[in-house]
Amino acid sequence: MLFSSISFAIFLPIVFAFYWLVKKDLKIQNIVLLVASYFFYSCWSYKFLFLLIFSTFLDYFTGIKMFDAGSPKSKKAWFLLSVLINVGFLGVFKYYNFFVSSFAEGLSLLGISTHPWTLNVILPVGISFYTFHGLSYVIDIYKNRIQPVRNFTDYAVFVSFFPLLVAGPIERATHLLPQIQQPRTFEYGQAIAGLRQILWGLFKKIVIADNCAEYANTIFNSHIPVGGSTVVMGAIFFTFQIYCDFSGYSDIAQGTARLFGIELLRNFAFPYFSRDIAEFWRRWHISLSSWFRDYLYIPLGGSKVGVWMKIRNTFIIFLVSGFWHGANWTFIFWGLLNAIYIMPSIIFNTNRNYLGIVAQGRRLPSFKEVIQISTTFALTVFAWIFFRSENLHQAFTYVHAIFSHSLLSVPYYNGRFSSILVLLLVGIFLLVEWRGREREFAIAKIFSGNVFLRWTAYYLIVFAIIVSSGKPQAFIYFQF
Repeated sequence: MLFSSISFAIFLPIVFAFYWLVKKDLKIQNIVLLVASYFFYSCWSYKFLFLLIFSTFLDYFTGIKMFDAGSPKSKKAWFLLSVLINVGFLGVFKYYNFFVSSFAEGLSLLGISTHPWTLNVILPVGISFYTFHGLSYVIDIYKNRIQPVRNFTDYAVFVSFFPLLVAGPIERATHLLPQIQQPRTFEYGQAIAGLRQILWGLFKKIVIADNCAEYANTIFNSHIPVGGSTVVMGAIFFTFQIYCDFSGYSDIAQGTARLFGIELLRNFAFPYFSRDIAEFWRRWHISLSSWFRDYLYIPLGGSKVGVWMKIRNTFIIFLVSGFWHGANWTFIFWGLLNAIYIMPSIIFNTNRNYLGIVAQGRRLPSFKEVIQISTTFALTVFAWIFFRSENLHQAFTYVHAIFSHSLLSVPYYNGRFSSILVLLLVGIFLLVEWRGREREFAIAKIFSGNVFLRWTAYYLIVFAIIVSSGKPQAFIYFQF
């Protein structure tokens, strides 16, 4: 059930109505959310619903056992049981074939022929996300940061709340569970903000991401040699596709949660306006970046160690982040490339130079900021080539095509003239994002002082969504 589908447009109002009809009974409200979430997930993959329920029960049960354990040894045993089973499921479904195939390829280089046994199963939707929800919960209990939830329904809603179930944000028990356990009242302002965010998320996904995907796929999947300028265009199309696809999903998820009186963690903060790579990673997929920071980087010593240890920790974080995205060497190389990008700021301790909003309080950036944003954007576009490619061979072939004599030629690909309209839409989108960069999302306060202009903007966005809705594309992060 895609957020951008008619079925979701029917599903959401029904759940909304049932939810607020029982607003005086928190227990029933949470049951409504849980049933709706399991139904939502079943629409994706009812065969793997048992895996979600098992993972939920495992962490709920082990969390209580850890807290009630009579000794540190027993507590650690329950903790390791939960971690090993969760990581084990993730490893089998997501990484088993990768490791087996890579091992077989390594042996073949030594002249040893093998016929590895691989699993012929699809990746359960959302497994990386709900596994990390559960892991953060049991880690926080083990570290005595929180106490376990005794009500199974409350915990199950935390893990499987349908807006974030299949592609995040990756929530924390310390943030989301208190909201689930406390009575919620309908707030008109919060709901209106949620509807605005849903609208902007749909625009990002349907109008920008899906249209960019058409041309990115055309160029990346081309079986004939293409010029340097053409492959650059393909990389740029994908750069806006992945941002608008994933941040669009996050906007819809956050907006939907607000309709139910729940605030989710922010996942994007205008990352393409970043002035260096460190700032980019503070603004891109924030919930995952902060998860790795809190549960991996800081336990490794974080920044409170020597330079060489900080370098080691940074490489570990980015390699794990790349591997989290998928069982492919392209993701690992993408993570390695970003680690290299960020090294100067780690070595010279400048990684926290840009904590504020670029050009805050000003209409336009300075010349220096333009150069910084452009450089960071170019490095990001280059890295996305490896993220998008099917394998390293395709990626390096793509990069080789960029650095050729045809780099300055006129781009040539199927639909290049029709893509001009998409590029114009991307330009308008960037202007709106720039104007709204000091808000939580771009149209949060659009034309707040002029009702006519504000509603004109809403109608134009709706019109663009309707016109562009003929070529639906699955959200990219569903595969992770």
